[in-house]
Amino acid sequence: MTGPAVDSEFTFELVTCRWAEREWPPHRRSDRAVLVGRQVGTRDRRWDTLVVECDRDAVAVRDRFGPAELDSDLLHVVRHAPAEWAWYRDALPHPGYPWRYVREAVHRAAARDAVETRRRGNRIELRRVAPYPDWISRIVAVENKPDLDASAARALASQIRYDVDCGLLDEVWVATRATDDPVPPVLLEEFPVEAGVLAVDPLDGAAEVLWHPSTLSPADHDRRRVIAERAYGRGWRSYADAMRPDCRGFELREVGETFVPFCAAKGRCQTGAECSGSCPSFEPEPPGWRTRGWPIEGGPGKGVRLLLDRRRDRVRAWDRRRE
Repeated sequence: MTGPAVDSEFTFELVTCRWAEREWPPHRRSDRAVLVGRQVGTRDRRWDTLVVECDRDAVAVRDRFGPAELDSDLLHVVRHAPAEWAWYRDALPHPGYPWRYVREAVHRAAARDAVETRRRGNRIELRRVAPYPDWISRIVAVENKPDLDASAARALASQIRYDVDCGLLDEVWVATRATDDPVPPVLLEEFPVEAGVLAVDPLDGAAEVLWHPSTLSPADHDRRRVIAERAYGRGWRSYADAMRPDCRGFELREVGETFVPFCAAKGRCQTGAECSGSCPSFEPEPPGWRTRGWPIEGGPGKGVRLLLDRRRDRVRAWDRRRE
């Protein structure tokens, strides 16, 4: 059976994420592990696809701190936690904001077993469970624009220039839909030559390098850790958290060697913005689907979330072992 058409940037983005998870890096050999995040970034910029290349041994140590991301406050605690018991205000450098927020972060870190704590009188002491590793090798951003005509390329140029100059990334790419045109329009515009260009065929999940990127020189390593932690914790399959898989019209269909959300009511792939409780086609699962363990315990919507979580965990575990 022919798969559904990839007629939205959202679906194209999911296919690109899955391709990166399987094939990265596209232009060189590497023995690094790869983590892929979607819609990850900073206050100033959010990237469609973020690829974090990791040292395999070091990221295995990072796993010790749990699957959830460490935000900037938690990183401050975990990275500076001492090897021996110490009062947290003696052990940690001043963060530049009130200590009460640090104390709160210490309790949050202890709750997820990222540090150990004990009370000595009125003081909270802590010590580390393991040194926080230098697990990030490279961070690569990919902007997904499946339909990249000349006007779209002009509009995109300033964003890509920011990505090249922001000091956070090692490479910048643009992924566009593969066409029969010998030269994609993006290469004919005022486009930063430092950015690479990928032509992605969303139906078979393959990609071709049309323009090789330059290697950049990132400088802001603290913000890079925060960005990489966000990609680590969220991955790219978390899109179901913003959608309604509990709608009886919600399905997962395979496109480009990945599962993408499909709306049976509309007969096409839908976007995250469309798929919500305010959608006029939304129809809740019948209560009987969620009871008595049939057909999936908790209902198909819960089953979709479990499937995506299991695939994310399985890919992570497999990538740690891959040689």
